[in-house]
Amino acid sequence: MARRKRTSPVLEKAVRRAAGINSIDVNLNLGHGLTQPAFLTLIETMRTKENAYNTALSNLDKLYREMLETEDELADMAEHMLLGVGTRYGKSSVEYGMAGGVPKSQRRKRLRGESPTSSSQQPSYIATVNGNDNGSKAAVTS
Repeated sequence: MARRKRTSPVLEKAVRRAAGINSIDVNLNLGHGLTQPAFLTLIETMRTKENAYNTALSNLDKLYREMLETEDELADMAEHMLLGVGTRYGKSSVEYGMAGGVPKSQRRKRLRGESPTSSSQQPSYIATVNGNDNGSKAAVTS
C-alpha cells in the first residue's frame, strides 16, 4: 500500500493569500522583511520541499515493493535449495539436516487432533519439605 503523499493546507492558503496581495501591489513592502517577493520565495521553498518529500515517499514505496519481491524470490530459492539437497542426499541424511531440514528419522508423528505443544509440555512437579526439624511432612505441588 502506497504511503499517503503530503499536501500542506498552509501552503495552499499562502498561495491564495499571495494572489490577493499581488492585486494590491506586486512589490508590497510592509517592513521588517515582510515583502511580497520574500513571501513568494518562501512559498516556492515550501513547494520544493513538499515535492521532494513526496518524491522520497514514492521512492521508498518502490524500494519496499522491490524488497518484498526479492524476499519472495529468496524464500522460493531457499526452499528449492533444501529440496535439491533432499533429492541429492536423501531426506534422512545428515546433509539434509545441515541444510536446515528435519531428517525423516527425527520427525515425530502426531496423533490426529493433537496440538504441537500439548505432548511436549510435561507438568512439572516440585517437592518441598516443611521447615519442621523432624522432616516428616513433604508436599508435592504442580
